[in-house]
Amino acid sequence: MRACDSQMTTKHLATMKILALDTCTEMCSVALLNQNQLFEQAISTQRGHSERVLGMLDELLHQAGVSLKDIDVLAFGRGPGSFTGVRVGVGVAQGIAFARQLPVIPVSTLAAVAQRAIDEFGAKHIAVALDARMGEIYAAHYRDENGLAVLCGREQVCPPGQFTPLDENKWFAAGTGWQEHGETLKATFADQLSGEDVTLLPTAAAMTKLARSLAEQGQTIAAEHAVPVYLRDNVAKKKGEQ
Repeated sequence: MRACDSQMTTKHLATMKILALDTCTEMCSVALLNQNQLFEQAISTQRGHSERVLGMLDELLHQAGVSLKDIDVLAFGRGPGSFTGVRVGVGVAQGIAFARQLPVIPVSTLAAVAQRAIDEFGAKHIAVALDARMGEIYAAHYRDENGLAVLCGREQVCPPGQFTPLDENKWFAAGTGWQEHGETLKATFADQLSGEDVTLLPTAAAMTKLARSLAEQGQTIAAEHAVPVYLRDNVAKKKGEQ
């Protein structure tokens, strides 16, 4: 990643408008963080993300009383998630960013789930698992650091039995992988669970908080460098199954 443009001064960061979108899972969502005011729209749907997301963005901007020319940074869910959903999100983000010459910030869907666990449940250590189909999960460990989800270790795709506690801490179980593979996952974590929400999915609203921190650190990239993260190497073979 490259540093923010020189015009992104501390004063500008304080008044920054961050637009975010995510289509990586069945939760299709958009959000706008305008200083400290958050606007968001989200809908749960198994398909049609490409048709819905642009209309949702238009409605969101109208609701907030701003236009694309007012946006400073565009954040997007870069995966992991469904093959088609991840591609849609990256494509839409690139299209908008190219048209408006906006810097972009890719945000992990797993980090967004962890951020929700922190914001909504006060979780300190989060074991995120999203259902990846075919008997696997997308998984990662996170910790709360000053109210933000910070990755511990690495993101991975694996059978649920291979996702285990990272250390001796109590872990908050977050994400749909815990719903689909709860028996196996709870067996591997045994008595190291502090709580759970097996319905949590990533949202653009959660991504705006992570994106603002990254923007303050100068962690933006040009649109042409925005790439999807699948975790699976053979996504083409499994595209129809996702």
